[in-house]
Amino acid sequence: MATATKKKKKSNNNFFKFIKWFWVLFFLGALSVVLIFLLASWGAFGALPEYERLENPQTNLASEIISSDGETLGKFYLDDNRTDVAYEELPETLVQALIATEDARYYEHSGIDAKGTLRAVVYLGKKGGASTITQQLARMLFVGVRSKSTFETIVQKIKEWVLATRLERSYTKEEIVKMYLNIYDFNYNADGIRSASRIYFGKEPKNLKIEESAVLVGMLKNSSYYNPIRREELVLNRRNTVLSQMAKYDYITEKEKDSLQALKMDINFSPESHREGLATYFRMYLQGFMNRWIKDNPKPALKGESDKWNIYLDGLRIYTTIDSRMQKNAEDAVAEHMKRLQAEFFHQNTPDRNKTAPFIEEVPGEIAGIMERAIKSSHRWHNLKDQGKSEKEIRASFNEPVEMTVFDWNSEIKEKDTVMTPMDSIKYYKSFLKTAMMSMEPQTGHVKAWVGGIDYKHFQYDNVIQGARQVGSTFKPFVYAAAIDQLRLSPCDVLPDNRYCIEANKHGNPEFWCPKNSDGKYSGEMLTLKNALANSVNTVTAQLIDRVGPKAVVSIAKNLGITGEIPEVPSIALGTADLNVYEMVGAYGTFANQGVYVKPVMVTRIEDKNGTVLYEYVPETKDVLSKDVSYAMLDLMSGVTQGGSGTRLRTTGADKYRAEFKEVITGYPYEFKNPIAGKTGTTQNQSDGWFMGMVPNLVTGVWVGGDDKAVHFRTITYGQGATMALPIWGLYMKKNYANKELGISDGEFEKPEEMSINVDCSKAAMEEDNKIDIEDDLDF
Repeated sequence: MATATKKKKKSNNNFFKFIKWFWVLFFLGALSVVLIFLLASWGAFGALPEYERLENPQTNLASEIISSDGETLGKFYLDDNRTDVAYEELPETLVQALIATEDARYYEHSGIDAKGTLRAVVYLGKKGGASTITQQLARMLFVGVRSKSTFETIVQKIKEWVLATRLERSYTKEEIVKMYLNIYDFNYNADGIRSASRIYFGKEPKNLKIEESAVLVGMLKNSSYYNPIRREELVLNRRNTVLSQMAKYDYITEKEKDSLQALKMDINFSPESHREGLATYFRMYLQGFMNRWIKDNPKPALKGESDKWNIYLDGLRIYTTIDSRMQKNAEDAVAEHMKRLQAEFFHQNTPDRNKTAPFIEEVPGEIAGIMERAIKSSHRWHNLKDQGKSEKEIRASFNEPVEMTVFDWNSEIKEKDTVMTPMDSIKYYKSFLKTAMMSMEPQTGHVKAWVGGIDYKHFQYDNVIQGARQVGSTFKPFVYAAAIDQLRLSPCDVLPDNRYCIEANKHGNPEFWCPKNSDGKYSGEMLTLKNALANSVNTVTAQLIDRVGPKAVVSIAKNLGITGEIPEVPSIALGTADLNVYEMVGAYGTFANQGVYVKPVMVTRIEDKNGTVLYEYVPETKDVLSKDVSYAMLDLMSGVTQGGSGTRLRTTGADKYRAEFKEVITGYPYEFKNPIAGKTGTTQNQSDGWFMGMVPNLVTGVWVGGDDKAVHFRTITYGQGATMALPIWGLYMKKNYANKELGISDGEFEKPEEMSINVDCSKAAMEEDNKIDIEDDLDF
């Protein structure tokens, strides 16, 4: 009996000892956890981010370029092509797929899933990890890549726990999901869910289908491993696992799961880069604009941050005037025409037809000078120079064949792999005709389309604003505007088409100046100003600049927004000045805007990542001409498309058809019926071709030419503005009119209620009988 009692007492003592030690160990464990959390929060395991950073976590956000119709034209980024998406813009099925796959008890915990953590400890992670969405976010934001050291891994995990609980206190569950999806790197510059949606599926996140959301959620496990471009079958299986998880947690039914799993993956891979996509030349112009704006607009920075905005990291939203639909129409029009025009240029410059191709040498030694400048400005020259190579070695390298990728109009991707010497590659690239095009709404100055060249990846010089070329007869309207404004002439007034000279020492001209007409002939007839401008009659333009003086013409041009140098001499009347497309479009816009110059604008607003407005555009305007003078000018330039060098806009025909190309080289299938004012321009030796075209709410300028003036067509057949540049305008406007949503006007130009200038030349027109043959008109 005593023995049984002793055993019972001993058993009770052992039980109480067990209970005692259990609670001791429990409280020690709890204290240890609390202590570890305290030590971690005090920085014992390394510094943690301050509360300011928790409230404003710093992630690299790409700045977004937004078109006037709400489309993303592109982004500015260095390493992270990331643009934040609001939680409301995330499809519900995407969030459901995320939670079902990554953190099923997400809405039940406060950053740490105790059940999941215990399971991971007991089974050593074999039945799933314990990281919650919040912990994963903490790791991406503040902790970094998991260390290979066991001790450091434990320390990192502790930091994640601490930061996860802090994030849960600072943000709502929805905000944490949003940040997580916006931060994750999906590869191929797909930083964040928005870029991933666009790059892998060609759509915005809100438009993702369930199966597409499942693909992206599946990639969250390891985007490098689950790569839909390189491991399609693996990613397909992973997608189906995500769909199974959604069914498991009742987000979709079993029937829906089976149906979705049977679908193929429809990846629409659309990589985003600075050198590809829509409006590449404009985006590079915009980069310079933003850099200038940043210099003058300091950033209200937190302690320790830069006081300068960073277009690559700060997630700015840049609202532009570019219309993505019109921009595409412009780029398509350029590609369509320039491909055919280039084919004809190559045809005319084969070695048997032109031994100095692609150059036509008019001045002895000109070609040698062009090539020498190209060699010394090349990357190869500078790179080899930096490597310490001698000039002899460098020059020799230019004649050694090397593998390279070059531009090619005939390739689907516009480039081909080949082998050629660097010297031959210089000639090859010099042989391509270049272009520039800008389109603007004259009433607002809003630039709607901007094409700086034929392909930004291979030709990065922006001919819209960087390049200035002789403008030819497109300058003549400035002479006519000065004459109508100051002398109160009318489009119906007449002047003789006779040889005309301005004597030496008049208007700053040192010698007699006697310009010839393009065909070298003089009709001797009296021509109306409207007829003379329509057919670019040089003798009439010479008479006008003699009467008003070059100074008045230059003054008008400057008031129209021209900033380039224009010498005050009579020869400017024929377009000898070098100007750019940007300024010419702005100047012509004044005629279409009833005499009010509006400076072209490309950016209307800039916001920070939170939507705070940092910049808003204020229009810059200037009254230059009266309404009746402006309308008279529009009436004058309407004659260009009614009976002058732009008449082909109203007809159907083709310049030439080559059987080997199986297509018309430069045709004019336009047949426009609506009012159009414009002016063609061709410079000496056919080096530059221009067309400026206007309808009431759109002014567009086009230039075509070679890098060097020695690169040009031999004859006027293809070398005039009506053949080189006008077709781009025609194709562009046909595409614009096909889309009624663009609202491009096909109506009359607004006529002032009181006109002091006569524009009804019907009687004069009958007397003139329009004797000049437009096909033979060469405007210089």
